[in-house]
Parts: sequence; structure tokens; C-alpha cells
Amino acid sequence: MVEIKTPEQIAKMREAGLVVAAIHAATRKVAVPGATTKDLDDAARKVLAEHGAKSNFLGYGGFPATICTSVNDVVVHGIPDAETVLQDGDIISIDCGAIIDGWHGDAAYTAFVGSGHAPELVELSRVTEESMWAGIAAVAKGNRLVDISKAIEGYIRRQPRPAGGKYGIVEDYGGHGIGSQMHMDPHLLNYVDRKRGRGPKLVPGFCIAIEPMVNLGTAKTHVLDDDWTVKSNDGSWSSHWEHSVALTEEGPLVLTAPDGGKAKLAELGITAAPDPSSRS
Repeated sequence: MVEIKTPEQIAKMREAGLVVAAIHAATRKVAVPGATTKDLDDAARKVLAEHGAKSNFLGYGGFPATICTSVNDVVVHGIPDAETVLQDGDIISIDCGAIIDGWHGDAAYTAFVGSGHAPELVELSRVTEESMWAGIAAVAKGNRLVDISKAIEGYIRRQPRPAGGKYGIVEDYGGHGIGSQMHMDPHLLNYVDRKRGRGPKLVPGFCIAIEPMVNLGTAKTHVLDDDWTVKSNDGSWSSHWEHSVALTEEGPLVLTAPDGGKAKLAELGITAAPDPSSRS
């Protein structure tokens, strides 16, 4: 069953989403050469405390940290610790969430540590982020879940193949409904599987976390012995981007973007829904 939210509930999710955006801003500043992934987790904990929010990652299924820190060939669910020191040239995907009054936000981004990154890594992150926005642009009344998957995969497939390689769209993990829980129906694939049909129709009150994960190589992954850390099978580096999005009567609202998605959606010819956080 898909949970349909009221405007008031979406407004509360927007509050949680803004806390997630604040965590992103704080961790970006800390993601520098010499920092540990625990330093990033500490920064996230501080933001949550400042906003009176709870972590929806800490303790989830036994997860031991506030955020996921996935470095280089780690695709998702990397566990922060004091031993993993960021190096110049690394890339890191940071995934985090927040709860306000029982309503959830969830988003991820890929950051470049230091400088001198290979052009194909810069392009990997760009392609992954832009495919996310292509999916967000498909969140429209009358569309179905598969239209989001089609937009994500279509964008990636249209991009030039990286030198000597390919873009592997991770199949084992995808997006999800979000609201009164962090992970809810429906599961969102980042590619089209015709066996799954078209999925539910998108209606006002529908909320979804859109999160493509793309490897600079194989799409295949494996889980380490900690039962959390997911790596690419061939050691290729990976990018992960995510936003939580609500469909309202007035269009899409990107709950975890500082501006509600207004600027980026405008580039795509779409008007973002009014932001409840900016109303008096």
C-alpha cells in the first residue's frame, strides 16, 4: 500500500528534509583530506541535535551510525569509523536522514575530496546526479512509477560511455516510498523491468525517495562481512545521489533540497510547488 500524505504532513516532511539539507552542508565542509568518516558522522549528529531532530539511520536494522559514508568503490551503506581517513582524490557518497515529529527525510550526495580527480569520475557524479533530476522531473500527476525509472535509465543510457568503460546502473538497490517511515512502498528501480509492470499512478500526496547509484564499471555488487557495506564487484568507483520528493496539487516539491528544487526544476521547464517552509 502506498501512503498518501496530506499537505500538512508534507509540510512536516519538508521540515525534516531541511534538516537533511543542513547535514549535507555541514558534512561537505568536513569532507577534506585527513578527515575520518567518523568526523563526518559527528558533524551530522551535531546538526540533528541543533534542530531537535532524530536520526532515522542510527539503529535502523542495527546500523551503528548516523550517516552512511561510502568511499570510492563502496556503493552504499558504508559505516563511518575513526580508521577510515579521507585522502586527496577520493570520492565519497554521504547518505543521511532525519525525523521531525515522526516524519522522515532522506537524501544523499557524492563529494570530491581534495582535487585532481580524473575527468571520468567528475562525469560519473554528474551523470548520476542529472539522472536523479530526470527522475524527479517525471514526478507528475498522471504518470506512473515506471516513468521515473524510465527517465533515470534513459538519461544514463544517452550519455557517452566513459573512456574504456561503461556506466553500471546498480540493480540490487533503489529508491523507495517515504513518509511515516524511512522505507515504504513502493520500491523504485533505477531501470525499467517490464516484468514489474507500470507501478502505481502518481497522485498528489505521493512521496518518493529517488536515488540512482551508478558504477564506473559493472553493475554487480556484493556485501562485506559487516552485513552493511556494499562494494562493486570489479572495484570500480561509484556515485550515489538522492532526494526525497513530494507530488502536490501544484507540482513536485523536492523536500530535501534547500530551495525545494525550484532552480533545477526551472532548468528542466518545470515549476516547483510552493515551499511550505517559506510561508508566513
